[in-house]
Amino acid sequence: MTATMTQCLLRLVEEDYTLADYQSDIAPRWCAGCGDSAILTAIQRLCREENLPPEKTVFVSGIGCSSRLPHYMNAYGFHGMHGRALPVAEGIKMRRPDLHVFVTTGDGDCCSIGAAHWIHAIRYNMNMTVLLHDNQVYGLTKNQASPTSPRGLQTNTTPRGACLEPLNPLSVTLGVANVSFVAQAVDWIPGLLYDIIAQAHRHRGLAFVRILQRCPEFMDHFYDDAVRDPTKTRILVHGDGLRLSPEVSRIYRNQEAHDPLDMARARALASLGDEIPVGVLYRDPSVPCYDDLRAGERPNTPDLIRTVLDEEFDKVTIWPQIGATPLGAE
Repeated sequence: MTATMTQCLLRLVEEDYTLADYQSDIAPRWCAGCGDSAILTAIQRLCREENLPPEKTVFVSGIGCSSRLPHYMNAYGFHGMHGRALPVAEGIKMRRPDLHVFVTTGDGDCCSIGAAHWIHAIRYNMNMTVLLHDNQVYGLTKNQASPTSPRGLQTNTTPRGACLEPLNPLSVTLGVANVSFVAQAVDWIPGLLYDIIAQAHRHRGLAFVRILQRCPEFMDHFYDDAVRDPTKTRILVHGDGLRLSPEVSRIYRNQEAHDPLDMARARALASLGDEIPVGVLYRDPSVPCYDDLRAGERPNTPDLIRTVLDEEFDKVTIWPQIGATPLGAE
């Protein structure tokens, strides 16, 4: 066997990752029963199944319970400011298009202070995966109403009950120009949660996945009816979309054959009031990606990086005067 063949075989072995390769040495600090744990498990499984190199994978977050996720992944991470995860992720993707970029954000982080970034991120359609952990309450700051909180919910900021109807992240996203992928998952069906995130990752463009996620501390019984009664969940199936396992299909019989290119039906499904749609609501791979449109304008070469760094360092460099006495020479 030649040296080149040996090196290739060793490289194949080295790049065969396991779940442990994506687990950091920091134990998750979420409450017992928090849906974020199911999302973390699905993401780590996806990384293993797709064999994503940890050094080529980035998780970006803002502030909130969901935004702790980058700490629990053995990959690159950026724990940013409240509501600012998306512009950070866009900057990373623009300069490093070779990286796998994931954004984990909460209903307050994304839909309140980060709402403007959310709208324009959908419009830019950059190639990344956005996971909205929606527990419909501010959990990290201890029980305040969020934009997706149901009307009448009593919290520390709405002691008499929230007076506004909740914002629907699916309907909002489907109403933005250049939207290319919208899906919904729930944390209590782990198989479908993984499948939906996997389809989002494989999509070329910005894939937006809203994940209905239980909060055992402040919304402990909110999803009990949906968990106990499978008929309250409508599973969206398609030949090129979700394909249910026999076990899931036997439990969740409320199914609909849905074409993800049908925008009108996607919007109708997003507005269902008595059932939870689970699956890919909309997908259009023909929508151009902003990073593709801008590709080639400034190639990210080592020389360019060195030039940009030198320019920035020059702004703060104190150059010694010619002929001046060196420090300590007096």
